[in-house]
Parts: sequence; C-alpha cells; structure tokens
Amino acid sequence: MQTISVKMISEDDVAKLVTRSAIFDTVENMFAAMAKGDAYNFPVIRENLGHADAIFGFKSGFDRAGNVLGVKAGGYWPHNLEKGIMNHQSSIILFDPDTGRCEAMVSGNRLTALRTAASSAISIAHLARKDASTLGILGAGGQAEFQIRAALEQRDFKQLIIAARSRDKGEKLAASLADTGVEITIEPIQKMARQSDVIITVTPSFAPILEASWVQPGTHIACMGADTKGKQEVAQDIFQKATAFTDEIAQAITIGECQHAFADGSLPETAITPIGNVIVGDRPGRTSDEQITVFDGTGVGLQDLVAAKLALELADAS
Repeated sequence: MQTISVKMISEDDVAKLVTRSAIFDTVENMFAAMAKGDAYNFPVIRENLGHADAIFGFKSGFDRAGNVLGVKAGGYWPHNLEKGIMNHQSSIILFDPDTGRCEAMVSGNRLTALRTAASSAISIAHLARKDASTLGILGAGGQAEFQIRAALEQRDFKQLIIAARSRDKGEKLAASLADTGVEITIEPIQKMARQSDVIITVTPSFAPILEASWVQPGTHIACMGADTKGKQEVAQDIFQKATAFTDEIAQAITIGECQHAFADGSLPETAITPIGNVIVGDRPGRTSDEQITVFDGTGVGLQDLVAAKLALELADAS
C-alpha cells in the first residue's frame, strides 16, 4: 500500500511566510469565486461546550476555482489571553479534491486572525469613503491589532480611536501600534463612534454595544465579532438606516450580525449583498458619501481553507 505523506505547517511557518497583502488577495479572489458560483461553504457546526466558556465547531467548503477542499476545526476560548495564548485556537486539514487524500495539516490560529483582518480590510477597500481619515475600533483583544494593521493599508487614516472595556488593554493595544505613525487616542464608545469614518467591531459580545444613533452619515462599519447564534455587537436598528453587506448571506442571517434584524423581519435576506458580488461588479457597493454601510463578517470556512492553501504553497516554495 502506498505511503501517504501529510505536510505539517506550524504557527511559526505561518508567521514567517504569510503576509497581509498575500492573504488579502487570496481572500478577495475567494469571495469573487463565491459570487461566480465556483466556490461554496458547507453548513457550519458551532456549539457552546459548557466548559471553559468555550465555543467549538467545524467549518468546511470547496473552492473549485482554487482547487481547495478541507475543514477547519476549532473555536474561541475567552480566557486564553490570561494564559499567554491566543483566544482563537484551530487547525485546518486540506484534502486533495481529486482523490480525497489528506494533503496537509495547517495551524490555524494566526491564519484565522490574518484572514479575518483581510475580510474587514476588503470591505473597507470596496465600501468605505475614499476620504476616510479616522479609524475607530471597538475591542482591544487579540484580534484587534491584526484588524487595525490591515485596515490602515486601505485608506490614508490619520487617526485611530480605540474604545475598549479595559483601559489597560486599550493602552497596550495603542503601544503595540506606535510604529504606525497615526495619532492614537482611547475614548468612550459613543465618542469613538461619532468621530470615526470607519468602525471595526471585534468583540465576543452577546448584547449590542454600538448604538445606531451614534453612527454618523457616511460611516462604514465592519462587524467582525458575531459568528455564533446569539452574538451581537451593533443595535439591530442600524440596518434601518444602513446598507448591509456580508461574506455569505446564509451565515449572516443565522450566526452573524444580521441574524437579529433578519429574525424580527426588519432586514430581509434580499437586502443583504455578498461582498463577492461587489468585487466582481455584479452589485453596487457604496453609492454616496452619505450612505452608511455595514459589513457582516461572519467568517466563512473557505477563508480558512484558501489561507491554509496559501501557507502550504509558500512553504513548498521556500
């Protein structure tokens, strides 16, 4: 019987090989493939373990255009930062689409952070006002720095406003970004929202934190925290005055930020536009400088798979 060799890509490999620009292009191409019907996600399994306050699950899919098939297993352990490790823990297994044989196991922790940041950055690139100059972020956990650094590459931001539950975490986040050259302040949520042209929300909240009345005309909001049934960062009436976009509608209305407005009937499925359709030019993105846009980044399995494939290819080439 033929011996099967499975390649292993570690966290260190990912850190050395995968750049923000490469993963941006990879995820953007995958969203375009979804819009064209060349890639699709399988149903998500995501459960509260009832242990360590953790959420665990599986995401999978097939990208025919990129010839990528696989599954990501992992979740969110909210107390991990206290132990000096990332809250998100996951592993990605890639399979050969032609034979079903296992090709590689890729550590998914840093990749998850990078692909999530790429997703919000893609939304900023396609939906934010061209003259956006102030970036606001709600949350100062392990994902925040990844989000900010990716966002800063999409517009000429002059100022960053951090709104964090913990002042100490906000200050640590600010210190880690000192090399960016932008002016950084730490403010209450309401002040951050009123002054920001782009807002990224990246918290594990199960209750709305950002009020619709605080959001100014022309703002783009990238909601990146809701990826489980019940989660919510933004008051659902925001969708009464904003245009909704997402990575995948099926996830947005079940586990994403859109789930609550969809459930109460105020946000029909037909009012949500996949970002892939904006990328390929099938649907419009921002149509005016006064328009409020919301991107519901639920985190689709294909993001993990194409990111893992990128890491594998870069490792093979090195």
